[in-house]
Amino acid sequence: MIELRKLYNTACEAVQRAADAIEKADTSADMPALRTALDTAVAEATRCQQNLEASQVRAQFKPLASEPVKPSDPTHLGMGEKDLRGYSLVRAIRAAATGDWSQAGLEREASDEVAKQLNRSPQGFFVPTDVLVEKRDMVKGTGIHGGFLVETDLRSESFIDMLRNRMVVRQAGATVLSGLVGDVLIPRQTGGATAFWVAESGAPTETRQSVDQVALNPKTVGAFTDISRKLMLQASLDVESFVRRDLATVIALAIDLAALHGTGVANQPRGIASTAGVGAVVGGANGAVPTWAHVVGLETAVAIANADVANLAYITNARVRGRMKQTQKLATTDSVMLWDANASPLNGYPAHVTNQVASDLVRGTGTGLSAIFFGNWSDLLIGHWGTLDVLVDPYTGGTAGTVRVIALQDVDVAVRLPASFAVMLDAITT
Repeated sequence: MIELRKLYNTACEAVQRAADAIEKADTSADMPALRTALDTAVAEATRCQQNLEASQVRAQFKPLASEPVKPSDPTHLGMGEKDLRGYSLVRAIRAAATGDWSQAGLEREASDEVAKQLNRSPQGFFVPTDVLVEKRDMVKGTGIHGGFLVETDLRSESFIDMLRNRMVVRQAGATVLSGLVGDVLIPRQTGGATAFWVAESGAPTETRQSVDQVALNPKTVGAFTDISRKLMLQASLDVESFVRRDLATVIALAIDLAALHGTGVANQPRGIASTAGVGAVVGGANGAVPTWAHVVGLETAVAIANADVANLAYITNARVRGRMKQTQKLATTDSVMLWDANASPLNGYPAHVTNQVASDLVRGTGTGLSAIFFGNWSDLLIGHWGTLDVLVDPYTGGTAGTVRVIALQDVDVAVRLPASFAVMLDAITT
């Protein structure tokens, strides 16, 4: 903006100089040349003015200063395709276990670069976010724990993964803040000024805005796996990507679950269901079968708070979806069900389904109750400090020749505006 103003001012000065020259010129002056200079200066001034105005328009749409700004991720190194193909987590684990990194130069270099970017040392070694990481106890001799990966005539392309809960909060639009350093405090306005009607010569009463802060503090989630020495040496299937994918998935699922149901105690983040100020729709003293009124009630609780904007969606579990597909929308004679077949199947909004959503809740004498979430998922913040930290322990299972691999990730969850969400925690699905 400053540069544009300078250009504009310079162009205006050129116009003025050309105009002065024409005014002072006598009949012997080269009038065509002066007029050409003036036309050129005017064109330059016009161009600069248009650029300045366009810049001013764009500036009107910049985020408010109080909005969290997503920092660049220092753990993403921009590794090339060749390096990504050559990176081996198993090789790094073997090097960390033996203390000999001579055959794992790429992995050591990547960890050192991440450590440099984060300005801190890993407990074991850092895995850059460029690389997909993962978990599981595996041994060669036991088929289900890794033996099926050892080559006889192994069809790697047909590998059957286990069934897991779906991760949905990021899919629903949660805001991810990566590359965080230290505790994070995000300003939040909680109250505004008040307008008054006043008599002639009267003065309005002074009122003030009020603000508080949303805090993000790193909390550590971890998982570990034991890998046998023979498996690391003999496995032909990407044991590599198998271990990486599994570890990463387990940790990601833990973060996803914490975002929904984290208690805020016992080292857990505080999720939406445990956040004060979140809207509540109560089915009954002992729970209730979800109805159209409950579904609309969740939307209404958010709308009344003026928070029905951006990434609005429902999140629930498969039990609730199954029940809603069998529940009439308005009356027992209605052929339209609560959950329809549209792309936005619930009350005209997207609805994500995952068994991460609790189905073992209790209210009164009601047990086995399920949750339904609705809200603007952009107001759910997930903070990441650094990247996956892999600690290799060759001692715990040393006598058996196994290596324990521990994966740790520092994260936190916070609800930026509690009124952006509403929950029902007593849905009967049986």
